[in-house]
Amino acid sequence: MSLRDQIVSLEALAAIDAELRRLEDQLTEERGILANLKSELRTLDEKLSVDRTSVTEMEKTRNELTTEMRQMTTQIERSREKLSRSRNERESNAAQREIEELRKLQRDREDEINKLATLIDVAKKTIDETETQQKKIADELGGRESDISKTLAEAVKERDAKLVDRNKLASAVQPMTLRRYEQVRKRKGNAIAKTIDGTCLSCHMQLPPMLFQKLMRGDAFEQCPSCARILYYEAPADEHQGGTS
Repeated sequence: MSLRDQIVSLEALAAIDAELRRLEDQLTEERGILANLKSELRTLDEKLSVDRTSVTEMEKTRNELTTEMRQMTTQIERSREKLSRSRNERESNAAQREIEELRKLQRDREDEINKLATLIDVAKKTIDETETQQKKIADELGGRESDISKTLAEAVKERDAKLVDRNKLASAVQPMTLRRYEQVRKRKGNAIAKTIDGTCLSCHMQLPPMLFQKLMRGDAFEQCPSCARILYYEAPADEHQGGTS
């Protein structure tokens, strides 16, 4: 195979590799969108679970405190009865102290119940907001998942077809040149470059004159000293036109 035929094969290979990179980027982006939406949904589900458990526990504690308050009310009534039946000052003072202590405990419990009520209201509001956000993301995921899955399937099919074409083109390139091409492609993405006037058209660095002269002879490929891409010479457009006139 002539050098010119290999250049054609390498340029075609580079074009397919560029398209494959585009498809892989598209696949990564689409998969990332799905993964992010599912991750957000899981995070919201976990938050709702924690917040609902917290509300349940707070409501249980509030109910227990309310029960305690009712019991204290009964105890206060009994202490009042003791006070009314007291036979001396000592019994009267004891009953009065008992009533005061129970009333203090009642006030403390009432404060706790009020604080819990406030916390429960805030938590329920947060739950409502989270549920709204959860529904929005779930709707978005439901609406986009089908489209994204279809896009992914099409991109995978296109990628696989191009991989078949790539393998055919790669088999037409000399093994040593192909190895060099693959090494550069892994580092640079695009592995081939041309020069027209002594400048690498990929990295735009000036080539050493002797290297440029070798490339102009068209005997073999060389590598750019700056970017390491495989270099070949292409005559200026006016020369092509002059040669065909």
